[in-house]
Amino acid sequence: DRADAYIGVLIDDLTTQGVTEPYRMFTSRAEYRLSLRADNADLRLTARGMAWGCVGTGRAAAYSAYRDAIDVALERARSETVGTASLQLLGVPVRGDGQPRGALDLLANPQIAPDLVEAAFPWLRDLPLRVRTHLEAEAVYAGYLPRQEADIRAFRREEAVPLAGNIDYARIGGLSAEIREKLQAARPTSLGAAARLQGMTPAALAALMAHLRQTRGGCFT
Repeated sequence: DRADAYIGVLIDDLTTQGVTEPYRMFTSRAEYRLSLRADNADLRLTARGMAWGCVGTGRAAAYSAYRDAIDVALERARSETVGTASLQLLGVPVRGDGQPRGALDLLANPQIAPDLVEAAFPWLRDLPLRVRTHLEAEAVYAGYLPRQEADIRAFRREEAVPLAGNIDYARIGGLSAEIREKLQAARPTSLGAAARLQGMTPAALAALMAHLRQTRGGCFT
C-alpha cells in the first residue's frame, strides 16, 4: 500500500486518479516518504518477499541477521545514556543542563564529531557499517518518525473500512454531481481510496461516512 513502497503509491495513483494526463512518479506524491527511504527498502520489503516465497534462503538468513543486529543496536542506543558532566569531560559539546544523552541524541547532532560520539559510546565502533549507517539515519529522523507512524496507522484504519461495489452514490445526500460521477466511475474499494480521489472534499467524505454509519448500524470500523 501507500505506506509500504513507492510502487504502492504508483499503483494507487493510477487506479484512483486515472490517466487523464501523463503520469510521473514523483517522490512528493508519497505522503509517508520519510519512511519510504532508500536506506530501509530491504527492511520494509524483504519480509513481504519471504512471505510470498520469492526470497531465497541465503538472502532470507542474511536479512534476518541484519534485522536482529539493528534491533539490538536500536534497543541499546535508546536505553543507554551518559550524563552531561561525563560528556563534557570527553569534549562533547553539550549544554550543561544535567540532561543525560543517548547515542541517538548525539548521532542526530551534526555539530558533534563521530569520534566524540564513539568516545561516549564505545560499542558503536564494533557495529557493522550497514548497522551503524542505519542507526545514524534513525537518529536523524527520530523526531519526525513517530508522527508519521501515527499518520500511517490512521491511513490503514481508513483502508480497513470497505466500500461495497454496489453503493448507489446518487442516493447519498451531500455529494456534488462531480463527486458522485467520480465515485461511480472509480468505485473505490475502501474509505481511504475514496478520500484520495481527485476533488474529494472533507464535506463529501463526511457525507460518505454518515452514509456508512447509517447503513452499518452506526459503526463502520
